Amino acid sequence: MTDTTARELNLYRRYFDLVAAGTKTIEVRVKYPHLADLAAGDIIRFRIKGTTETCDVRVKRVTEYCDFEALLDGEGPANVNPTATRERQLTNIRAIYPPEKEAFGALAIEIERTAAH
Repeated sequence: MTDTTARELNLYRRYFDLVAAGTKTIEVRVKYPHLADLAAGDIIRFRIKGTTETCDVRVKRVTEYCDFEALLDGEGPANVNPTATRERQLTNIRAIYPPEKEAFGALAIEIERTAAH
């Protein structure tokens, strides 16, 4: 793994701020084919779409779940978004990813801020 290549992913402002503050330690994604090789040690550069604001994190672990409910139960809602209830998070996640996307499966990506911002 080389630190020179970061995988860039877009993130909404409200989630970006939680990642930047270090309080959001689990990122939720649909198990798209382009994320199939994501692994511990990889670097993700989160970007707020349409801006130059970025935040780099290191992947600590990737765990696959059958759906978002199982992911929230397995990871703990506070790790995904410490500012929202489990029910609110489920509603928010499903507003981003409709049922046909959730059917791919869900990824819980445990992350930590890198030393260099």
